[in-house]
Amino acid sequence: MSIENCDTHCSVEDLINTLPSDKTLEENAAVLKSLADPTRLKIIHLLKNGELCVCQILEAIDKSQSTISHHLNMMKKEGILSTRKQGKWIYYKLTNEDIIENLERIF
Repeated sequence: MSIENCDTHCSVEDLINTLPSDKTLEENAAVLKSLADPTRLKIIHLLKNGELCVCQILEAIDKSQSTISHHLNMMKKEGILSTRKQGKWIYYKLTNEDIIENLERIF
């Protein structure tokens, strides 16, 4: 889009000032990348009703334990999931329960 097509009240400086910081955009991109996988989206949907033990997630998704662990760790690293340990089991939950609603708005 050329500057000639912009509204006369819209300066490039005004547009630039509305952009989030590069750090925020990089963080947002990392979260989106971590969600850009069907297995990870399945996990998100499984957790929409609350906390689950890793054993329940493994049972619900037909993937190896190492594959599920990789996906869970990636989402935990990006702050999408949080964990708690009880005995020998790890329980996962969404850090932001609005994530399902936000994903549904995208699609």
